[in-house]
Amino acid sequence: MAARDVALQVAQVLAVVVLAPLLQGIIVQFEERIQRAQGPGIFQPYRDLWKLFHKQLVVPETASGLYWAAPIVAYTAMLTVPILIPVLTDYPLPLSDMGDILGGGLILTLGSFMIMLAGLDSGSAYGGIGSSRAVMLGILAEPTLILVFVGITLLAKAMLPFVVNHLLVKDSAVYLSPAHLFLVFAFFILLLVETDRLPIHSSTHIEVYMIEEARILEYSGPLLALLKWASMMKQFILYTIFCNVLTLPWGLSRAGTALGAAGAAAALMLKFTLVASVVVTVETAQSRLRFYRYQEPLAASFMLAVLAIVANQLR
Repeated sequence: MAARDVALQVAQVLAVVVLAPLLQGIIVQFEERIQRAQGPGIFQPYRDLWKLFHKQLVVPETASGLYWAAPIVAYTAMLTVPILIPVLTDYPLPLSDMGDILGGGLILTLGSFMIMLAGLDSGSAYGGIGSSRAVMLGILAEPTLILVFVGITLLAKAMLPFVVNHLLVKDSAVYLSPAHLFLVFAFFILLLVETDRLPIHSSTHIEVYMIEEARILEYSGPLLALLKWASMMKQFILYTIFCNVLTLPWGLSRAGTALGAAGAAAALMLKFTLVASVVVTVETAQSRLRFYRYQEPLAASFMLAVLAIVANQLR
């Protein structure tokens, strides 16, 4: 095990930890600009995390050990996934063979599952609302995510994201094939769902639309900071899979040099900025929907994933 590869493995995890708040800041800034507002600046998430880590911790009287464990498990899960996916390099690093793309999806789901349990643990009405709504979304989102991963596996004849990356870079016919395009659109809808960008979501404390905010409403101080940071990291990881595995697989380091890794990180943020602009435009262009219509975009994503699998079998 080369020391350089170990350093690159650590650098991939650190890139997710350090750059995740920056991606959130870019997305928020895009939203503000589209709405013709000034915006707080792209570095505001860093200031918010710093402030939360220095605030007092207030714990509900009804909270159990699950209340304390959920932020730690969710944050740790987000630290694990970058080991398995191409963040800076286009080749596997020492621990990348611990799991495949499906294993990474299960780890992401574990973090969300723990936060859902924590929302129920305190006995808060808002926590119950947020967790129940998250489960209703997950009933359709999780099977669709698995179908997308199955489609990726059939496309590349492998479950390792690095193999998919190499295939799309080398073979333009596969990149432009209907099977691949269906997977891109299916995953894009999932990206909107998992990052709270559907027109049924709201990042504000409005009871009618609260989902993610309701689940963590009873948290404060450092624990709330961990949860928000884990959410930003999950968003960063989903963008990484969407860009480096499915949509824009170029710009990763091949030699594994320090300069190449730095260039890959810069290219990653450029790709994220492009995708974020599309996500924010799509989100802003849509009218606010009632919650019961959540199944419409998820059903469309499910059908696109099914069509991708069928098209791949006919290819």
